[in-house]
Amino acid sequence: MKTLGLWLTSPWRRSAAAAMAGALPVLAFPAPSLWWWAYAALVPWLLLLRTAPTGKRALYEGWCGGFGFMLAMHHWLLPSLHVFTIVLAALLGALWAPWGWLVRRLLGAIRSRGQVAVALLVLPSGWLAAELVRSWQGLGGPWGMLGSTQWQVEPALRLASVGGVWLLSYLLVAVNVAVAVLLAARRARVPAVAGLVVTAAATSAAWTFSPRPAVDGEIRIAVVQPGVVVGADSRFAREEQLTRRLAGQDLDLIVWGESSVGFDLGDRPGPARRLAALSRATGADILVNVDARRSDKPGIYKSSVLVGPDGLTGERYDKMRLVPFGEYIPARSLLGWATSVGKAAGEDRRRGSQPVVMNLGDRLRVGPLVCFETAFPDMTRHLTREGVDVLIGQSSTSTFQHSWAPGQHASLAALRAAETGRPMVHATLTGVSAVYGPDGQRVGSWLGTDASAAQVYELPLAHGTTPYVRYGDWTVHAAMLVLALWAAGEGARALRLRRSAPEPRVPPVRTVHGSPARPGR
Repeated sequence: MKTLGLWLTSPWRRSAAAAMAGALPVLAFPAPSLWWWAYAALVPWLLLLRTAPTGKRALYEGWCGGFGFMLAMHHWLLPSLHVFTIVLAALLGALWAPWGWLVRRLLGAIRSRGQVAVALLVLPSGWLAAELVRSWQGLGGPWGMLGSTQWQVEPALRLASVGGVWLLSYLLVAVNVAVAVLLAARRARVPAVAGLVVTAAATSAAWTFSPRPAVDGEIRIAVVQPGVVVGADSRFAREEQLTRRLAGQDLDLIVWGESSVGFDLGDRPGPARRLAALSRATGADILVNVDARRSDKPGIYKSSVLVGPDGLTGERYDKMRLVPFGEYIPARSLLGWATSVGKAAGEDRRRGSQPVVMNLGDRLRVGPLVCFETAFPDMTRHLTREGVDVLIGQSSTSTFQHSWAPGQHASLAALRAAETGRPMVHATLTGVSAVYGPDGQRVGSWLGTDASAAQVYELPLAHGTTPYVRYGDWTVHAAMLVLALWAAGEGARALRLRRSAPEPRVPPVRTVHGSPARPGR
């Protein structure tokens, strides 16, 4: 330990250690999926930050760790965005600089048990503040939130129905802080253990008393995943072939992936008629996704389009939240050069204006989302409040086929299902496709990145309202309140110390003749 301390006396070594420590949590996400690692993944970073020699250094090491986390989380973007991936990681990593300062401020010199209690409240709140800012669509959205590492843990999914993925992130950071205190400050072990006990008790209470989805029906939905097929016409033919095999299977809906149709169906009646024929043959409506220039308005849209036995039903959803650089370039006049160093969008896609709930006769109401949008808890929450029975995500991660991205994306649907108490279908072109029940548990098997198949899933339907749907992002609001109260308390404390400080002794003023008491003498 002493040797390590000497090694970390070098600022450059500390910076490298902070970046590596910040990258460690990525092992808890797919593909490694070491979900249990999330409960200690932040500890090395916390221990490093608390020993920062100055507050300024803590800010810098918070930024270094944030850079490491963002780069590791999005490393699969490197083949597409090249050096711009590093630039984005550096910009987003700055969001953790204030958190680094907070860690040093609260854990650097632990003088009381109350200080540990404050740290267990404030540091998770500071982490949520960073996650909140980067969750803005223009900064890349809420991909890689710490709480999403728990997508396959049943108790955590139950907690997600109470406070969303935000609550999971908060609790994970609190556990990491308590573990760091246990390792670093012997005198503070009692409050650290108490913090762990309180967290466990709160988790157990939420597990016991949170409402469970009331299953009251079942539907049969098929996912068509063509696999890697080059060319829009060839892909359409493969999807048509796979869909035809679903005839006679008593289906309620067939779902194709994102960009499954590469031409406007209004402009090409032939493919629209072929889809209608497929709908008649299978006895189910087909939800396709069109990525093409529209014939009825200018621009390229990504749209979920419902096709029935009589052709286009008129039910259409245009993607609202686009992927920065992948589907549009922010401030293209300034950042358009990104197209010359990677596979950034050559032309901006157009945005839809509102979410859409699609009615499949009187039987079923579905809410489609396109790709990146499944990362946003507020979008599925809104659709649930609008009365959907099933959430559907149409995606394509074919650009990142042999990376961790497909597995990470598929895992997000488990959290969206658990948060809302609605089953969710994640259908892709090239994998990973997956389906989850209203409790977030997986239904059936995944279609991996090596599959070209059509698979039928029997989905339980559930109704009722989860606490998260009812109360929304209350965890975030509570965290921001904690930060505001702490900042106000620190400000009041600083003011009180300034007022109580003794007045500096000022020597008496001397006259020209040198007598302070008798001027002029």
